[in-house]
Amino acid sequence: QVQLVESGGGLVQAGGSLRLSCAPSGRTLSNFHLGWFRKAPGREREFVARISSGAGRTVYEDSVKGRSTISRENAKNTLYLQMNALKPEDTAVYYCAASTYWSPTGPGVFNYWGQGTQVTVSS
Repeated sequence: QVQLVESGGGLVQAGGSLRLSCAPSGRTLSNFHLGWFRKAPGREREFVARISSGAGRTVYEDSVKGRSTISRENAKNTLYLQMNALKPEDTAVYYCAASTYWSPTGPGVFNYWGQGTQVTVSS
């Protein structure tokens, strides 16, 4: 079992930046592929970005590409999502997730999820 805890959310003005972090409770993340997802009110949860266990591969959803960077520090057992040029439509609860499988097409199935951190972007 992997318990994930997100942090770093908050209220920011449009154009601003936030860095989200995700760390596990009681287990190393180094062998997992990791991802960020988000859920806005009234919308389905959507994929944001994912990174392979060795950090050699990253994939981004089109709407965040060029504005966000997913990274990981296995030595610190931490996943990050740096978000720049934030827009009101980025407002959502952001979740980190872990998977034992790297899907060649699409985000794939993630087995473990955090509780989420709220990101609110004001216009």
